[in-house]
Amino acid sequence: MKIKHKILANISAIVVPIIAVAFAFIYILFSENREEEFQQQQNSKIKSSIKLIEQFKYKSAEISYLLDEQDINDFYDEKLLVFDKNKIEIFSSLDDLEILKVNSVLDNLTHENPWIETKEGEYDLIGVYIERNGIVYYAISKAFDEYGYTKLQFLRNILISVFILITLAIIFVSIYIARTISNPISSLESKISNYELDKINNLPISLHSNTIEINSLTTRFNELLIHTNEVFKFQKHTINHISHQLKTPITILVSELERIQNQSNEVEIQQKINLQKIKAQSLGNIINVLLEISKIDSGQTIENKKLRVDELLYDCINELNIIYPDFIFYVNYSQMNIEENTLMVEMNSILLKQAFSNLLSNAISYSNNNHAEIFIEINSDKQLIIRFTNCGDPITEEEEKMIFKPFFRGQNSINKSGQGLGLILTKRIIEIHNASIYYSRKGNLNNFEIKFPLS
Repeated sequence: MKIKHKILANISAIVVPIIAVAFAFIYILFSENREEEFQQQQNSKIKSSIKLIEQFKYKSAEISYLLDEQDINDFYDEKLLVFDKNKIEIFSSLDDLEILKVNSVLDNLTHENPWIETKEGEYDLIGVYIERNGIVYYAISKAFDEYGYTKLQFLRNILISVFILITLAIIFVSIYIARTISNPISSLESKISNYELDKINNLPISLHSNTIEINSLTTRFNELLIHTNEVFKFQKHTINHISHQLKTPITILVSELERIQNQSNEVEIQQKINLQKIKAQSLGNIINVLLEISKIDSGQTIENKKLRVDELLYDCINELNIIYPDFIFYVNYSQMNIEENTLMVEMNSILLKQAFSNLLSNAISYSNNNHAEIFIEINSDKQLIIRFTNCGDPITEEEEKMIFKPFFRGQNSINKSGQGLGLILTKRIIEIHNASIYYSRKGNLNNFEIKFPLS
């Protein structure tokens, strides 16, 4: 997730729920206040009604009309019942509203429990135990608070509208804050992404920001870039220099070995000298590979030619068979009628030959028999695939993740020569040719697969 989206999401996720909870709390408090206030109005109505009953206790019919005339505008919909100390009804308002909980409320009203409040649907229902002038009364009032519910509904609509407006405002403010914070970071990220370390005259990254942390990060990154460029330059020049220095004595060594071989008549000595000559030439080839890669890293162009990849592979096999005459490579083509042009690859033969030699040497070193198989095919994605397979101890699943890392050597390489640089060099060469290399294992089979794009 981008940082500006994360800022927007975090601010919205924190602030919006807080406002929603606050508004819900306000609504609940107002609802409780409405209920309490209305119940007190009902209680006042009960007391005034009982007072009238006491004044006109012998004129019950007249009381009813007086009370209803007095109460007609008090509540929208109401029913009032008054009972004597024996819980016998002595007054009932003329409304048709039915009270369902009369008996349960009367049963629970006592001197110790003089107040009961409950609900019947949206109606507020209260029961009251009252003593006046030594006389006990029980009263039940059920009424609908139209005015209170109207105000509560109005408040709810106001809160919802304000919540939507505030949420939109928070989103817009969050977007502005997120852009303000993230734009310098995004700009720095873009400049870093487009920065090419292998350019010789790279300028430091320039970024103007009013944020101290961003300016400090840019400064520190530029210092790191300067140091990294210096290290890269030193590495390239060092490899180049060492390679040139080694190239001459190795060439002289090969020439001397050839001269000694020509002067000697003993077959065994000639064979040993020839073997040493091949090893010296192999070392010279590695140095040439390092020189070519150094040229690529320094931005120089190298010579590529379109050649048949299988012919280069056969050259490598022939050279290795001189050193390992008992080892056999089986080369198989998946299709018998592979067209010649599909085997042509734009390549630097020095580099690619070294990559093939590394994979073939690996097959020799890590095989538990004297043969390996090479499969050449064209897949449905128009890719030229070369697969190197040998039977031997496979590496573990954890080791597989590290196989193309510098200096890595698995448990199956114990007591075997090598420095753990062959595969990383091979991978680098394959990638230079816009190809890819993969390792897989199945049982005791080790597979290295190279895919060349035919385009």
